[in-house]
Amino acid sequence: MNINSRLFDRIRIGPSEAEAVVDGDAPRCNHAGCTRTGEFRAPMGRGREGQFFLFCMEHVKAYNATYNYFAGMDDEALAAYAKQEEIGHRPTWKLGVNSQAGRTSQRGRRAAKGESGEDLHDAFNLFGARNKQQAAQPESRVGVVARKALDTLGLDDTADAAAIKARYKELVKRFHPDANGGDRSREGTLQEILKAYQQLKSVGMV
Repeated sequence: MNINSRLFDRIRIGPSEAEAVVDGDAPRCNHAGCTRTGEFRAPMGRGREGQFFLFCMEHVKAYNATYNYFAGMDDEALAAYAKQEEIGHRPTWKLGVNSQAGRTSQRGRRAAKGESGEDLHDAFNLFGARNKQQAAQPESRVGVVARKALDTLGLDDTADAAAIKARYKELVKRFHPDANGGDRSREGTLQEILKAYQQLKSVGMV
């Protein structure tokens, strides 16, 4: 056998999986004695949330097969954890316990009503602007659906049942094909008027 043959130069034998070693700055598998690259993260466990081991494929599989976040917890601790899980492990207070938040919200409500709020610095006059807007626009006596239906009929929310009926009859006569020589080009508008009137009936305004 001629070991100086050019054929030997073309043969490339890579290390076996068992002999694989860490390349350069790549992290090493955290399993004791393993020299392979640690490519896969595995959680360190309860009390060390956000921290991870780095394992090769073989050892991360073995770790995951035996991993148990609740290992070592008794029944009482498990029940407490399950209860906290319902609120996402966030702190909560009983009504009236968080007094600082209560005082802040009370100051905001007083200022919004125009009452004394000396300890609340309203640099942008947000509460004053809100009070003026509410005074300028009295609360409507009808809901959003009814207001939209009234708008379709060309009425405002002060219209009573008699005014609504009169306006409805007027518009139906105006847009009905029989009143326009059979012309159906305004039929879409007529359908909107009919729908608006039915909505007003459903909320008891007619």
